Amino acid sequence: MATPAQWLEGARPRTLPAALAPVFVGTGAAAALDGFRLGPAVLALVVALALQVAVNYANDYSDGKRGTDADRVGPMRLVGSGAAGPRQVLVAAGIAFAVAAVAGLGLAALSSWWLVAVGAVSILAAWTYTGGPLPYGYRALGEVFVFVFFGLVAVVGTTFAQTRHLDSLAVAAAVPIGLLSVALLVVNNLRDVHGDAAVGKRTLAVLLGEQGTRRAYTVLLLVAFMLIAVIGSARPWALLGLLAVPLAVPPVRRVLGGGRGPVLIGALKATGRLTLVTGVLFAVGLALS
Repeated sequence: MATPAQWLEGARPRTLPAALAPVFVGTGAAAALDGFRLGPAVLALVVALALQVAVNYANDYSDGKRGTDADRVGPMRLVGSGAAGPRQVLVAAGIAFAVAAVAGLGLAALSSWWLVAVGAVSILAAWTYTGGPLPYGYRALGEVFVFVFFGLVAVVGTTFAQTRHLDSLAVAAAVPIGLLSVALLVVNNLRDVHGDAAVGKRTLAVLLGEQGTRRAYTVLLLVAFMLIAVIGSARPWALLGLLAVPLAVPPVRRVLGGGRGPVLIGALKATGRLTLVTGVLFAVGLALS
């Protein structure tokens, strides 16, 4: 029986900034458009967090069943380590999905029932990342879906839920945050690149190779902050997001310096911190603009 600490580690808290930051930015954009509403903002946050935890448990279940996690460098996996049975982890994923669904229904009731369809697609995408007969995470498409769902869908959806209309500001703000979320996945997959290649898991890191992935990670961070600067040219307060740039230096050094194993676990943690701080500062800047 897994301990509470092991269940918490299985939820992979280092990935939660990818859920928090887009909601913060979407809320900042809503405030910039004079449409901030606390209720939908809180519900959007619950949906995002629950979906992130759900996808983490679902990945643990699916990868564990396939044997992908038999030899891992990164954090402990519940099924792969034998700490919990596949059925237990599947139930945990189902509970998290249910929380996201209930919060999503409340969000739709407060804004638009079109969000039910968006939520259903998001849940399907979360499950099929490593689950189902054709998991796209095994076909180098994980980064595309992370950008779409943790960038465009999360930011624009959060803004729409509050303002009840689509706006180009939310779309623009979604891009840099989406890129930072992709960077989180890239450094995670860089850490596991050799193990994934050995079991036939074709992530983007496996296709690019170590050096290509290290360069891709750096480019993602660079482009994300360049785009914040571009948005700041029209809304100067948004430049607050650039105050997070110094936090990018340590993980970039670790990645470009050829770090492996525990070094990349530290880079993942630092990238999560960078994503969260950037999201908060960028959101505050948008709200003030």
